[in-house]
Amino acid sequence: MRILVSGYHNPHYVTITEYIERAMRSTGHELITFNDRDHVFPGRLRKKFNFLQKLSVASINRALVKLAKQARPDVVLVTGGHRITANALRSMSKLKAQLALWTTDAPRASDMMFATGPLYNHLFCHGTEYMDIFHQMGLPHAEWLPMACDPEIHRCVEVSGEEKLKFGGGVVFVGSYYPQRSEMLQAVLRHRPAIWGPGWDALSHGSPLRPLIRAAHTTPETWVRLYSANKIVLSVHYRDPQRRFPVHQVSPRVFEAMACGAFVLTDRQKDVLALFKDGEHLVTFYDEVDLDRKIAFYMEHADERRRIAAAGRRKVLEHHTYGCRIHRLLARMEAMDSPPSPSPLSTSPTPDQRIAA
Repeated sequence: MRILVSGYHNPHYVTITEYIERAMRSTGHELITFNDRDHVFPGRLRKKFNFLQKLSVASINRALVKLAKQARPDVVLVTGGHRITANALRSMSKLKAQLALWTTDAPRASDMMFATGPLYNHLFCHGTEYMDIFHQMGLPHAEWLPMACDPEIHRCVEVSGEEKLKFGGGVVFVGSYYPQRSEMLQAVLRHRPAIWGPGWDALSHGSPLRPLIRAAHTTPETWVRLYSANKIVLSVHYRDPQRRFPVHQVSPRVFEAMACGAFVLTDRQKDVLALFKDGEHLVTFYDEVDLDRKIAFYMEHADERRRIAAAGRRKVLEHHTYGCRIHRLLARMEAMDSPPSPSPLSTSPTPDQRIAA
C-alpha cells in the first residue's frame, strides 16, 4: 500500500511522528510523509491575529491535498488531527483514499476532531477518553490505540562519570509544568526530585521547587540518560485545568521510561491500570502521602525496584512498541472496509480487551 502520514515534525529532535513513520516503514509499505505544522506565519503573529492563523491552516491543508493528488495514497493517516480540515478530508476522500485519524493529545474545547471525526473511515485514540467521546458522537468504530516506545531510541544506556552528576541518581520528573504537578512534587520535597521540562519558570520566585529545576528543553537522547541514571522516574499525568474533559491516556513517557529499564512510579491513571499490573510492571500511588511513602520505600529496597523495572521493560518491549501499534492499526484497517453499523455502547469491547494487557 501507499500510505501518507500527516504529522508534526519538530526541527530540533525526533518525536512521536518519527517513531510512527519508522514503524510504518518497517512494514514494507510505501510511505509518504507530510509536515502538518509548516505554518506560513510565525506563531507570535498567528496568536495575535486570528485571520493569519486561518490563512496558515488553509495553506497547510492545500499543500496536503496537493500532495495526496500527486501521490495517490491508498491510506492517509492523520496523527493529531488539530490542523486538518473537513474540506481537505472530503477532497482526499474523493481520491478513494481510506482516511484514518490517530489522536495524540488530550481533548480540548478547540479540537477540530469534534467536527471532522465523522469524516474518517477509521478512528484510533491515544486515550480511552477520546474513544468515549467518539462513541458518544455516534461513532462506535473508534478504538483505543495508545502511544508506545521505540526500542531504537528508548533503551538502557550506561551513565557514568560526569554524566552521573548531571543526570542524577535518585528521583527524577520529566515533563511540562502544570499546577497539579507542582503541588505533587512540592509534597515530596524531602526526596529532592530533579525536575526537567518546559514551563517551570512559571513557579513563583520563592517556590522551594526552583532549586530542583535542571533544564527546560531536553531531547530524547537526554531523556534516555535521565531514565537510565535515576532510581525512580515519577509520572504525574496531565489533567484538564478547567475540568471540561476527563484525561485517561498513558503519557508516552511511561512507555519510554520503562523501555529504558526505569522503575516508574505513577499516579493511578485509568489507562495505565488497564495496561500494566501495579506492583509487577510499575508502581502506582493514590495521593501525595502515598507517593512520599512509596518513594521512601523503594529508594531503600533496590532489589524490589530492579525486579519491577525489569518486568516492566519486558512488558513494553513485547507488547507496547510502535511496531506493535502499527501492526494492529493496519490489521484493523484491512479488516474494516467501512465502519460497522452503530451498535449499543454496552456491547463495545472494553479497553483492556482492545489492547494486550
